[in-house]
Amino acid sequence: MGDPTSTVVVGVDIGTTSTKAVAYDTEGRQLAAHSVGYPLDEPHPGYAEQDPALILDAVVDSVRAVVAELAEPIAGLSFSTAMHSLIGLDAYGTPLTPSVTWADSRASAQAERLRAAPSGLALHRRTGTPVHPMAPLPKLVWYAEQEPKLFERVAHWVGIKDYVLLRLTEALVIDHSVASASGLLDIHQLAWDPEALGIAGITEEQLPQLVPTTTVLPGLTAEAAAATGLPAATPIVVGAGDGPLANLGLGAVKPGVVACSIGTSGAMRVAVERPAVDPLGGVFCYALTTDRWVVGGAINNGGIVLQWAGDALAPELGEHAEVELLDLAAQAPVGSGGLIMLPYLLSERAPHWSALPRGAYVGLTHGHRREHLVRAALEGVCQQLALVLSSVRAAGNEVREIRASGGFARSPLWRQMLADALGLPVRFPAGHEGSSFGAALLGMQALGLIGSIEVAADLVRIDETVHPDPASAATYAALLPLFSELYDALVPTFASLRRLAPSLPPEPPPTAPPM
Repeated sequence: MGDPTSTVVVGVDIGTTSTKAVAYDTEGRQLAAHSVGYPLDEPHPGYAEQDPALILDAVVDSVRAVVAELAEPIAGLSFSTAMHSLIGLDAYGTPLTPSVTWADSRASAQAERLRAAPSGLALHRRTGTPVHPMAPLPKLVWYAEQEPKLFERVAHWVGIKDYVLLRLTEALVIDHSVASASGLLDIHQLAWDPEALGIAGITEEQLPQLVPTTTVLPGLTAEAAAATGLPAATPIVVGAGDGPLANLGLGAVKPGVVACSIGTSGAMRVAVERPAVDPLGGVFCYALTTDRWVVGGAINNGGIVLQWAGDALAPELGEHAEVELLDLAAQAPVGSGGLIMLPYLLSERAPHWSALPRGAYVGLTHGHRREHLVRAALEGVCQQLALVLSSVRAAGNEVREIRASGGFARSPLWRQMLADALGLPVRFPAGHEGSSFGAALLGMQALGLIGSIEVAADLVRIDETVHPDPASAATYAALLPLFSELYDALVPTFASLRRLAPSLPPEPPPTAPPM
């Protein structure tokens, strides 16, 4: 076992563009950290995949660096991972496919077909995962239809964390959290869903063994121990998905406390004690522990919208012009003079879960200037999060508190805009590393170092609370129904644009991959 006197756990967060290992003690203090990056490959339009070997190396290298920096032994490792990844392995555990990430949209046609089927909404409500190209279920259908020979050769279908744990410990397991984001798990039974497996064309034997997120694996292989610098008997806590663990890392673990993040993309999640999806299927429901789930939605377009605004509307400002762009947006009034932007530059996820939508400005007049366009783009991101919040409430959840994090939080303008658009005070915690801290806390509970993950609420210090301005909040509340109606009104146009796409000149590539 790990050192019985140690109170240090390393949270390993396997992200979309890097893996970060961070060591914490039971007081929540960060003791050491190291990250290793890797590329997100886009070999064809709609593809977003990675080399599993590079990610495994990043995990090993980041852990080794943290272990070398620490002056004391560790009690164990605990893992967080980006959700929805899919890798096909042969019988020997060798990858036959890349790691197909959540950002991959090649299965859009399959997802739309499944979502439109009579059982589409029931499948979403039973599995907790929206029927969307991000999810492994439509990706499996894509492989069966587009790569049938390869599909037949795959012995096991796994996620990236499952693959890493297999290589580190020789255990082929998947935690309930990651499984609940696959579209293949009945979240009410915590068992693989027979109908979903039938749609995917796979058997239960082709999937890893289901285990709770607090499962402790007995240790590392001799090779992994040597590579990481850890004793072979070091306990390995299986861990969970990065979204639920981000809630834990922000201290948003009690019902009614919502975690909101805006990085390149964005998300909003609330912890609940029983799994549930709203009647219209606007939210996901993913596991954290046996008695904690998170309900919410992710959006594709967060900080990427600000980056686009700089590239498209103010290129003379150059790269890293966020401050100048935000100053420009501050010159426009709340509501951008009646200008609304649907910020669907990279399609969209919650609450509509469709790959169809495109971005749009509506209400443009001769009087609008660049500052209105930039501000409307930022307001669009906040209004989209307000729609997600409405779906969270529609799933039967009380919302008492918002805790927010992410790169946007550096901007006073964007902080205030979010509070105004949501119509609630927004609290900004001091900077923990989110998912890695959540992974470490989950590991501490699994290893008996803390009594419950609910201590997270006390360990996370709030730096600032931003209250909504009543007049601004009223303006955004009046505009939100229009913002929502525009999506429905433009769906036929989005569909027509997709049909016309093959006959039109190719669209320009995105300025940066989603994260």
